[in-house]
Amino acid sequence: MLSHRTDRRTLLKFAGAGAAALSLPRIALAQDQNELVIAYNVNLPSWDPTVGPSAVNPTIQGFYQSVFDMFIHQNPDLSFAPGLITEWGWNEDRSKIFLVVREGVTWHDGSPFSAEDVAWSLERAGKAETGNPIQFVWAKIGNFTVDGNRVEADVIEFEPTLFKWMSFLTGYVLPKAYYEKVGAEGFEQAPIGTGPYMVERYERNAFVRLKANPDYWNGKPEFENVTIKFVTDAASRVAELESGNSDVTLEIPYEEYDRLLAKGFAGTAKPISDIAMIFLNDVEPMLDRNVRLAANHAIDKQLLIDRLLSGYGVPLDTLETPEYVAYDPEIKVAYDPELAKKLLADSGHSPENPVRFKIQTTRGFKPKDYEMIQAIVGMWRRVGIEAEIEVYEIAQHFELRAADKLAPAAFYNWGNAVGDPTTSTGFAMFGPSPHSVWDGQELIDKIIPLWGEADEEKRIQGWKGVSRYVAEEGLVIPLIQYVQPIVSRDGLKVTAHASGALLPHLISRG
Repeated sequence: MLSHRTDRRTLLKFAGAGAAALSLPRIALAQDQNELVIAYNVNLPSWDPTVGPSAVNPTIQGFYQSVFDMFIHQNPDLSFAPGLITEWGWNEDRSKIFLVVREGVTWHDGSPFSAEDVAWSLERAGKAETGNPIQFVWAKIGNFTVDGNRVEADVIEFEPTLFKWMSFLTGYVLPKAYYEKVGAEGFEQAPIGTGPYMVERYERNAFVRLKANPDYWNGKPEFENVTIKFVTDAASRVAELESGNSDVTLEIPYEEYDRLLAKGFAGTAKPISDIAMIFLNDVEPMLDRNVRLAANHAIDKQLLIDRLLSGYGVPLDTLETPEYVAYDPEIKVAYDPELAKKLLADSGHSPENPVRFKIQTTRGFKPKDYEMIQAIVGMWRRVGIEAEIEVYEIAQHFELRAADKLAPAAFYNWGNAVGDPTTSTGFAMFGPSPHSVWDGQELIDKIIPLWGEADEEKRIQGWKGVSRYVAEEGLVIPLIQYVQPIVSRDGLKVTAHASGALLPHLISRG
């Protein structure tokens, strides 16, 4: 039987297909097969999930979550649940936090996991010399004490999203004794965690082979072995699946997704927390408000979705998706090419005398990323913007962004698995953050008071105000909320995670 799951629109699209069009791919997955092969869309540059640019790359969190556990677990629907931490909270005046640590867990080397590991991991994350890119959050707690399986810490500076971060980027627990024994280099060569899988073999730029953790506290995963191939080219990922060399892949062009489902492959395509956006750097010509606004108003986002993404996607006007807590549907940045022309004319530009700048983009990292930028460049050209496309790898984007050396415009996909405005609009637009390239003081002054705002309603309304200001000034170009295509061989059941992480332990035999 076919096991694909899709939406009504796709079902109707193929309702009239003949039996030949629905021929099954290759041989169905054997019920006794103990190895799962995944063709992934990105390389894994580092095994420490708490240090360096890779630690804040949402696309590789699936690797990390396969091997390491986070402080607080996050379900596929992004709700929070007990993980290595089973209870957490503030004291009455919010001057302290407490964490109750799960007992009976072991590290991959068989040594016992303890509250000391939790306290050490949090303390290490808050030290600037460690290189944690979210250090400015973790440094807001300190003076850790451990009593049995309970950890307490002083609140040095109130951070309303602290516990959300414990289930987000860099929020991983590492082994104190093992790390101190082998050091950073030794850990990179032989990482261990408490997660569902253990690292068996890692070939840089090629693949990683994982072995099931038989003692995993949340239940042993279904497949004994998992091989994740690093296949950065989308067409090659499709070929991996069709040839039978891989069992699962993701982030392929949507027309290929539809075609593979019509052939009998299984699939799921659901909105995730990732968005497509274009960073605008505060360098010429983006210092001109008219140029920024024109670049925004000239883009027909719905057309991009319909023509390039086969209708999969949600157009956005802010860096908040409809599921985020600070989403404001009243903020609109309309597609208006005539307004874009007028704005450019006010600054002396036209199709005959265009403003010129470079735009950087990935190619094949996300479905139709390069083609989307090509289409946007075409839309810009019609109003008086001439943009030169430069292709870069996602790792280069992180390096350039951290050094504040992005081009005037740079495509990126932003992940916000906890749905908080600080982790979307906040870090993307706060100049002093290494995750931002817009350094305008007026925006910085609007954001600063919100970091520690204890009144939740006031905090969220404040972030909505920031989003409105960003839209009115054209400081960034939000594009779409992604729908993530995942395709697998018949006989597999993939539970999609709304964060966009493809997690092997959420894959089972159908």
